[in-house]
Amino acid sequence: MIDELVTAGAVVVSCGAVYAMAAARVVKQYERGVVFRLGRLRSAIRPPGFTMIAPGFDRLRKVNMQIVTMPVPAQEGITRDNVTVRVDAVVYFKVVDPADAIIQVEDYRFAVSQMAQTSLRSIIGKSDLDDLLSNREKLNQGLELMIDSPAVGWGVHIDRVEIKDVSLPETMKRSMARQAEADRERRARVINADAELQASKKLAEAAAQMSDTPSALQLRLLQTVMAVAAEKNSTLVLPIPVELLRFLEKGQESPQLEETAHPAHPDGPVVAPTPPSTPR
Repeated sequence: MIDELVTAGAVVVSCGAVYAMAAARVVKQYERGVVFRLGRLRSAIRPPGFTMIAPGFDRLRKVNMQIVTMPVPAQEGITRDNVTVRVDAVVYFKVVDPADAIIQVEDYRFAVSQMAQTSLRSIIGKSDLDDLLSNREKLNQGLELMIDSPAVGWGVHIDRVEIKDVSLPETMKRSMARQAEADRERRARVINADAELQASKKLAEAAAQMSDTPSALQLRLLQTVMAVAAEKNSTLVLPIPVELLRFLEKGQESPQLEETAHPAHPDGPVVAPTPPSTPR
């Protein structure tokens, strides 16, 4: 009798241990447990830690609550200004309602991926090429809003959407490169012309100052010669001011004027005629 009781007790303990092992579940910190009892959803969401279910009656599904990083495959489309582009993006989302993520949609990851692809194509068709290249923040916000609107009913929150890369045809790249080169050349010419204008104004002021003091031009000439000689060149270029040439020309013109005023006699010195005397 005692042996039978001991055996029965051992069997009960073994069954209890098996039942406890079958009913024991562990939910991780970043997960939440959704329990279905005979196919019906239990309202209580199992928190992280140790939990028990009824084996054979309950079914526990764990839902990851971490932020999911999902790359969106590159989508080809035509922009509003008729340019063919290829754009890829990345979506960051997380589950905020585990029950809706399990019940409302069959596979929320696949649903978010498809919604992101269709929204990206729609954004490409509504935007210009310049917006895709330079105004990505606004496009990211619009893309996030388009994906988040249906995802709210799935218990999913779109945390962030970013456009990663915009691929252009080679012909368009060459055209943009030529446009950028022409724009830079235009700015370089404008800057050079502005510099010439400022330099001409300063040179005019310097010329006006030197016209008042001619010796300043000679000092500037000596400074130029010193600057050239300091470079240890074998050839020395010495500029001659125009004022010096004019001075030499005046020096040559003076003797000629004197000869014209007093021409020389071929036989001898020239005797000035005596003025006639006045009768008394």
